[in-house]
Amino acid sequence: MSDRPLSLPKLTLAIALGLWLGFIAIALSTWLASRYLFPQSLAPVAQAVQQLGKPAIVAPEPPNRMFEQYQENLRKQEQQQALDQARNNARNLSNPKCQFWLQQDQNAPTEKTRANVLQFCD
Repeated sequence: MSDRPLSLPKLTLAIALGLWLGFIAIALSTWLASRYLFPQSLAPVAQAVQQLGKPAIVAPEPPNRMFEQYQENLRKQEQQQALDQARNNARNLSNPKCQFWLQQDQNAPTEKTRANVLQFCD
């Protein structure tokens, strides 16, 4: 052996490397011991890790209320246009059933009167 002492940086590096390798050795030993001595206690952890890799099940989003309202407004507009056309059509003046339902719809508008106007008028 030589009588020459180690330099300070080499000594620091050797101690740090020894500590690091010791930590790794202790961690691996603990992991192996727990794996072989207590295999059932790690089952929930293993399931949790497996589920992390799976995509989450996403519930379908509820229909957009604004879009439903838009569709309802479009339907009402189309129905109103059809009623206006029925009222303004000259051929409907001579149709008594159409005149009756047009009058009913004017006095007490309901879904039934609108449907009958659309049914009996051109």
